[in-house]
Amino acid sequence: MNLLRATVALQTALIFVQSITAGLRMTLPHGHVFHSAGSYTLWVVTVAHLVVAVLAWRRSGSLQPVWYALGFLAFMTAQVYAGLFHLTALHVPLAAALLVASVLYQLRIRSTRHHSSRHPEQLAGSR
Repeated sequence: MNLLRATVALQTALIFVQSITAGLRMTLPHGHVFHSAGSYTLWVVTVAHLVVAVLAWRRSGSLQPVWYALGFLAFMTAQVYAGLFHLTALHVPLAAALLVASVLYQLRIRSTRHHSSRHPEQLAGSR
């Protein structure tokens, strides 16, 4: 589960960095190189997220991380194609949605860790 948290944290950070490189793309003559390199790096990290989610599923028995990872991969692939074909009206809102979804998923994973790390006697006392 630690590897899943780390992978999602890296994915979230890269999505945020992509918003910065998008600004560089608009202001620097060769800013598109940074944004393009970041997009492919992010796509590879999203594939790694899926692999790690499958490993987590095999360990925990819960398919939920796999579904989240598949969703991220599908939307990230759509995001890359929207960028390649200059579909800005789709690319920008999808980028914002991916950032929000990734942050929320990161918070969910952290919240799950905190709840599962509590001892049973602490859980009984909090009810």
